[in-house]
Amino acid sequence: MPTEPATEPVTESLTEPATGSVTEALTGWGRTAPTVARVVRPRTYEEAAAAVRACGARGAVARGLGRAYGDAAQNAGGAVLDMTALARVRSLDADAGVVVCDAGVSLHHLMEVLLPLGWFVPVTPGTRHVTVGGAVAADIHGKNHHVSGSFTHHVRALELLTADGEIRTVAPGTELFDATAGGMGLTGVILAATVRLLPVETSLMSVDTERAADLDDLMARLTATDHRYRYSVAWIDLLARGAATGRAVLTRGDHAPYDALPARARRRPLAFRTGQLPPPPHLPSRDGLLSRSGVRAFNALWYRKAPRRPRTGQLQPIPAFFHPLDGVPHWNRVYGRAGFVQYQFVVPYGREDALRRIVHRIARRRCPSFLAVLKRFGEAGSGWLSFPMPGWTLALDIPAGLPGLGAFLDELDEEVAGAGGRVYLAKDSRMRPETLRAMYPRLPDFLALRGRLDPGSVFTSDLARRLGL
Repeated sequence: MPTEPATEPVTESLTEPATGSVTEALTGWGRTAPTVARVVRPRTYEEAAAAVRACGARGAVARGLGRAYGDAAQNAGGAVLDMTALARVRSLDADAGVVVCDAGVSLHHLMEVLLPLGWFVPVTPGTRHVTVGGAVAADIHGKNHHVSGSFTHHVRALELLTADGEIRTVAPGTELFDATAGGMGLTGVILAATVRLLPVETSLMSVDTERAADLDDLMARLTATDHRYRYSVAWIDLLARGAATGRAVLTRGDHAPYDALPARARRRPLAFRTGQLPPPPHLPSRDGLLSRSGVRAFNALWYRKAPRRPRTGQLQPIPAFFHPLDGVPHWNRVYGRAGFVQYQFVVPYGREDALRRIVHRIARRRCPSFLAVLKRFGEAGSGWLSFPMPGWTLALDIPAGLPGLGAFLDELDEEVAGAGGRVYLAKDSRMRPETLRAMYPRLPDFLALRGRLDPGSVFTSDLARRLGL
C-alpha cells in the first residue's frame, strides 16, 4: 500500500540550486501552525553532514515522515533535513533477530522485510508510517509498553551526526544515548540504528475484545488482567456522561501461534497484507468543527458495536490490530482546515484520582473527540526526555478551533503536573516552557549536555524555541 504523504500540499516551493534545498511550508500531522523552511533531502551521510554545516543561523532539525503531531520537526526560517532518502536496511541477522538500518527506514518497510523471516518490530505506535530515526527521537511507545517498554529499550547502538560534524557510535548506558532517546532530534541527526527484534510465528494477531461500563470498571479490568497480554489498549467514549463516563472498549492480544491458524492461513502464515479502508464516515460539522452530536452518535455506535460479552481469540491482521487509521486516506483532515491537537499525558499509578478528574472534566467540556485511548505504562526508560513512566496514559484528538481550548488544556497541564505526570512532546504543539520544567525532572541534565555538545544551538526546532530547549 502506498504510504500517505508526510505533509499537506506545499504552499510554496522554490528550488535553490546552490544548496539543493527547496523552500516548503511544513506542518505536523495535526495540521496546525504551518511554518516555512529550507528542506534538504540528503542521500548519503556526507550530504547530511554538509547540510548541517550549511544550515545557517536558524539551525537545522531532522524530519522523517511527518507524523509528529505538533512542531517538533519544523524549523521556521531554518533548515529541515528530510531523512527519508536514507532508507537502507544495511544488515539483518535473521538468526539472532538484529537489524541495522538507516534512520529513514519506515516501520512499514521493516515489517515488509522482517515478517516473512519470522521477525517483528519490537515496538510500534498507532501508525507504521514513522521512521526509525523518528522512533528513537520520540522514543515511541505502543500497546505493549507494560511488557516491552519503549522503542529505545530495544536499540543496541546509534550512529549520530553531532554539531561538530562527527559521526559518533552511541551506546546505551551513556549520557548521549539517554539525551537522544526522546530528545526530539536536538542532540544531532540520527543516521542509523541497531535494533533487537521480536520473533513471531505468524502475521496474525489473536485478539480479545470486551466492554467496560465506566472508567472505574475499565481501570479495574486493565489492572487485574493486563499481565496476561503482550498488547493492550482501551478506546474511551469521552462524550459519555453521568454513570457512563469513561465507558470503553478493551482490545488486547498477542501474536497468534501457527497452531491457532485455520488451514487456509497456514499456507502463508507470515504474509504481510495491508489494505485501504473507505474514508471515515461523515461527521456533521459547523464552522469547520465536528459537531458534538455527530461525534456522540459515532461514539455510541462504536461502543454498541463491541460484543456485550467478551470475545476471545479472534484472528486479525497486523494492520487491523495496530494501525487501523493507516488504511484511511488523509484521516488527519477530518477535523477541518484548522486541524487538531492531540493531547497525551501520563499520571503515575496511585494518582487515579487525577485521571478521574481529567476524564470527567473532558466529558463536561464536551470535547468532540472520537479518537481517545487509555493504556497502562510499565517501567520508564533511560531517556531524559522520554515520555513513558509507570502509570496511566490517555491520548485524545481535539479540534484546534474549539473555543477556549488553549486555556482548557493549560488547566489540564496543571492537573497533570500536580499529579507528578507529564505531556508527550512528540504530540505537543502548545505547552508552556514552565510546564515542561515541572514535568521533566531530567531537563537540567539534558540542557547541560546540549550546551556542551552544541553550544551554538545548531540543532533546533520550532518546538525547541517555544519550550526553551
